[in-house]
Amino acid sequence: MIAERPETMVRMGELAVSGEAGMALVALGLGSCIGLVLLDTARPIAGLAHIVLPDSNGDGDAPAGKFADRAVPALIDAMKAAGSLVSRLEAIVVGGAHMFSLGGGSESTLNIGKRNEEATRAALKHAGIPVRVAETGGGNGRTVRVEVESGRVLVKHPGAPEVELYAR
Repeated sequence: MIAERPETMVRMGELAVSGEAGMALVALGLGSCIGLVLLDTARPIAGLAHIVLPDSNGDGDAPAGKFADRAVPALIDAMKAAGSLVSRLEAIVVGGAHMFSLGGGSESTLNIGKRNEEATRAALKHAGIPVRVAETGGGNGRTVRVEVESGRVLVKHPGAPEVELYAR
């Protein structure tokens, strides 16, 4: 019998960082949400945020991980607290699907996935962190798994096998 790898589930609006060998960080069911992975290029440290909305509009009471404008700096701070340097961080962006459509002319406001991706990329650019790879858009949800020690980022679509998106 093969032992299961320990996992930390990162739910909507949450973020997690780990430097623990053998650990994986997982965000399930990313529809319009963004799974933002930060990897340290020199040390086995990884972070994952499950971003729900693009902008907090000053809502300081909600969890920082819920909004792109607050999740990116919060995840960077957590990575630094774990021993990373901002200059060694790289990002992988997953999710941002277009899950809801009501027709008419309101597509740009309803496409939360696209807005989430744009806000996440803008915050990463502001922080000087490069996006190494992205798997975003489309009309289906997905799951992202980050293997902390190896830096492998795996993505799974419903009904499809898990595939490697990136490896440190």
